[in-house]
Amino acid sequence: MRRKALASIGLGAAAMLALSGCGQVGATGGDGGGSTGGGDQTMVTVVKISGVGWFDRMEVGVTEFAEETGIDARQEGADDASPEKQIQIIQDLIPQAPAAITVVPNSPEALETVLAQARKQGIVVVTHEAAGITNADIDIEAFDNRAYGAKIMDNLAECMDGEGQYVSFVGGLTAKTHMDWVGGAYDQQQAEYPDLTRVEEPVESKEDESVAYQRAKELLAKYPDLKGFQGSAGTDVAGIARAVQEAGLEDQVCVMGTSIPSVAKKYIDDGSIDKIFFWDPAMAGKAQLKIAQLLVDGEEITDGTDLGIEGYNSLKKLDGFDNVFVGDAAVIVDKSNVDEYDF
Repeated sequence: MRRKALASIGLGAAAMLALSGCGQVGATGGDGGGSTGGGDQTMVTVVKISGVGWFDRMEVGVTEFAEETGIDARQEGADDASPEKQIQIIQDLIPQAPAAITVVPNSPEALETVLAQARKQGIVVVTHEAAGITNADIDIEAFDNRAYGAKIMDNLAECMDGEGQYVSFVGGLTAKTHMDWVGGAYDQQQAEYPDLTRVEEPVESKEDESVAYQRAKELLAKYPDLKGFQGSAGTDVAGIARAVQEAGLEDQVCVMGTSIPSVAKKYIDDGSIDKIFFWDPAMAGKAQLKIAQLLVDGEEITDGTDLGIEGYNSLKKLDGFDNVFVGDAAVIVDKSNVDEYDF
């Protein structure tokens, strides 16, 4: 049931996304700062929730960006994954007039109005995990999200030997990126793996490992033949793995999804998580801020733009969207290579 991991995901983005023109970041200052002078700029990254491993790692990137550019960059987040609390944080930031606000929305739809207010005040807005959002200058994604979900399904189906029941978790039903992942996985399953069956609609974990654990326990009791779990929030697979471990089902149930090694490693080591899929949140944090810096400096983001950040060296505009660009930053990890990552 254990399968070989790949060093990175080839999502076939080149076949789906046209490449035309090129914007290169080399025109900024020698230290990486913008032409306006980093010390004159303030940028704030607003994340889904503070105090979890995923966004702790993103803050590392925010801090590094500040050190490298001289820009006053910082990260803020609420104590739970509440769109209302994100809205309040942004409302409080607007009168401070930062040069840019970057945000990872819990609900892109809920944030549209407050982000429109920010832009009306001349604040550059960059989002992440929010493809389709209207009131952002640029949304940056680590990769094509539905293709990423399909790749997770390919690996889950292989682990499940192509048959059986599985369930998909999301941090929130309003988390568009999570819904894109499970939607891409479901479409791939329907097209390629007819002997697999998704039970339940996507299960909401509230971005909380304890909630994921409780729901997984309930589902294992409800569906004795359940063979697979797909997690979306960074804490989902850890919570699911606890339930699988307690039930002694490490060799019968496949657990895969988005997380980072520091959260998932102990469960990968004991076999209760089979694979995790991720991109480096620190690099994503830096990518958001670099895009904001370029926009503040009057530059454009186009097909081929090189942010000078690993995984974001040749951005591609996502078909069907005016403001969404994707990198090529995805990684797959299992027991064979988990020790290669220190976050």
